Amino acid sequence: YTVGEAKKTSLSRSDDQGTTWTNVSSAAEVGSRPFYFNTLTVDPKDYNKIFKPGFNLAISKDGGKSFQNAGGQYHGDVHALWVNPVDTAVLYMGTDGGVYRSNDSGQHWIQIRNLPVSQFYHVSFDMKQPYDVYGGLQDNGSWTGPSQGVAGITNADWQNTGIGDGFWTFADPASPEIVYAEYQGGKVSRFNLRTKERQSIQPLPKAGEPKYRFNWNTPIELSPTTPNTIYIGAQFVFRSRDRGQTWERISDDLTTNDPKKLQQDDSGGLTPDNSSAENHCTVYTIAESPKDPQLVWAGTDDGNVQVTTDGGKSWTNVTANIPNLPKFTWVSTIEASPSDRATAYATFDGHTTGDMKTYVYKTTDLGKTWTSLATDSMKGYAHVVREDLVNPKLLFLGTEHGLWFSLDGGGSWAQFTGKFPPAAVRDIAIHPRDMDVVIATHGRGIYILDDISPIRKLTPDVMQSDVAFLEGKPSEVKFGAQIQDFPGDDEFVGANRPEAAFITYWLKERHVTGDFSIQILDAKGTLITTLTAGKRKGINRVAWPMRLKPPKVPSGAQIEGGSVFGPVVPEGVYTVKLIKDGKEYLGKVTLVGDLTLSHSAKDRALQQATVMQLYGMLERLGYIGEAVQSLKKQVDERAAGLKPDDPLKKDLGAYSDRLDAFYKTLVATKEGRVQSEEQLREKLGLVYGDVNGYAGRPTQAQLDRITVLNGEVDKANQAYTALAGADLTTINDKLKAKGLQPVTPLSKEEFDKKNSAAGSQMEAADEREFSRIGVYLR
Repeated sequence: YTVGEAKKTSLSRSDDQGTTWTNVSSAAEVGSRPFYFNTLTVDPKDYNKIFKPGFNLAISKDGGKSFQNAGGQYHGDVHALWVNPVDTAVLYMGTDGGVYRSNDSGQHWIQIRNLPVSQFYHVSFDMKQPYDVYGGLQDNGSWTGPSQGVAGITNADWQNTGIGDGFWTFADPASPEIVYAEYQGGKVSRFNLRTKERQSIQPLPKAGEPKYRFNWNTPIELSPTTPNTIYIGAQFVFRSRDRGQTWERISDDLTTNDPKKLQQDDSGGLTPDNSSAENHCTVYTIAESPKDPQLVWAGTDDGNVQVTTDGGKSWTNVTANIPNLPKFTWVSTIEASPSDRATAYATFDGHTTGDMKTYVYKTTDLGKTWTSLATDSMKGYAHVVREDLVNPKLLFLGTEHGLWFSLDGGGSWAQFTGKFPPAAVRDIAIHPRDMDVVIATHGRGIYILDDISPIRKLTPDVMQSDVAFLEGKPSEVKFGAQIQDFPGDDEFVGANRPEAAFITYWLKERHVTGDFSIQILDAKGTLITTLTAGKRKGINRVAWPMRLKPPKVPSGAQIEGGSVFGPVVPEGVYTVKLIKDGKEYLGKVTLVGDLTLSHSAKDRALQQATVMQLYGMLERLGYIGEAVQSLKKQVDERAAGLKPDDPLKKDLGAYSDRLDAFYKTLVATKEGRVQSEEQLREKLGLVYGDVNGYAGRPTQAQLDRITVLNGEVDKANQAYTALAGADLTTINDKLKAKGLQPVTPLSKEEFDKKNSAAGSQMEAADEREFSRIGVYLR
């Protein structure tokens, strides 16, 4: 079978290996956009059954004479299909909306939702706590989702804000429930997240005006200086002062307006195609200076860089001032410097003419002169450049092959590797409060580079130091989420920022041999924990989970679930001591309360004091339990060496039974998958787990219960004291009389030493796995 594109596109069939052909069908399903949908798939077991991807999936069962659309629901624009050669009822289909599977020859479909392969064009954020991200997807609308979810970021956490091919999407800074979303060809709308109302606010030509030429990926820009002000570009730049209710044209045609490039109506050759993706000579990027609302930059897809310093009354084309740039190269981004009015950056993309070079430039005089920042180390044509909001020498560059950064204003560049893929980076946004870099990739979704404040401090002087701490922003003490949800494995879940404080430091050279560790000390100088230090040359980031080790509790038939996590450490400033070859380097890390919660400092302090009281009670109980077990083990060992009729063996057995009976009052020991028995460990662990899992003030019932349980721990201690006191003395006297080794009680010091490096019932249950990489990406 073959589809031949012609004035009347048709499906042809050969039954003699291509010697002769017969036109079988010219149905609409066959001729739908043939230059775009050109894949045919034949059922491996039935050569008369044909699948023809197109706007929908068409299926023929009679050798192509007739077609009908597949059943079920799926995203349109079908590009790929695979038929299982063993069970041909099983189909896999690739569309602009993802991958689908059918088990019944295309009558119903299941979307495969665990593939993190979304194609974002642009990304932005709001100022919520935690903030949401916003972005547009290739043929999948525009969306907003949280940067931090309850238990990771699931598909269900995202809200749709726009339709079609999603491109630029912004939340209104003054009214966060209002979102501006643009889809193909300048179709921009104002969307209300609460009511779901959507109003088109696209500028429309007035009497006597030419047709507006909007790029497929039309730029919209929210003013960084003036509320309610928006820009949008066609061949002109438009500005609205009232959130899109009215528009004013603030430029003439800023493009080359070349008639040879304005033949959209004739686009497509044999099959005319006029979708607005064919528009050329359009404004593609707009940037208002954060330092001056009268200063606006615009770049076009046919190579013009234009600037106005008087709010649009006059414009200057500065393209000719850019050295070694081929004419008419697409201006992919202009970045107006957040630190200096006269400074701007521009990237250019020549790949549509076969030019794969990286073009990135900087001007410091409003475009009169430009300097190339590109280096031989770069790969891929450039999509976007951003200057850091705090350190103007820190730059980020997105190309078709990854993310790059410079610490010296563009003199030299390094590529982010490690956990960041070499995917196309289409947009970059820097959060001013959280100091995160939010990255839109075309193919691998959105990444967040957490807390770049350490990178901002990486100056040339610092890099000459053997060791230097790069202090980050204060770390929030998180308590984790408590939800019940079992979504299965068919959905991708984005990672939250880990519940950890990060210690970031610079090593001039890789540490190879000798001592190297990190100690965390509280304000009194007490050692809290020791961490393994990252040894790599350059930036190291080590995670401190901000929790003490789980309490050591008596072991039982089941794990006591309430006490498998240690308490979070109190808020405050902690000293970080890096010990390298006997030398000590001091830094600090600051912990603050969870900024998303409203608990008062007084209530948080009570929670911390209460959980530490419970922690101490569990440790006391843990000591009693282990001490009892130690006594029983020794007594049983002594008894095992005695003859059956020895009276001492009977006395030791009776003492062992008393120890065992006492231990069973401390912890549930009955075997069984479901443990309904409650002893002191379970009662105490229940309250500890509840208090430990909530950041605010404990309930009065919990506080009262602690008083009761503390009394029970005291009674248990008294009972143990009796067993390990006079009762044990009697046993030891009899052992000594026979020349046997006396039984020695476990001291508290021995218990503490033994368990100082150990976990609880689960070995290091709260020590999560953290990767020490140059920077933390999620």
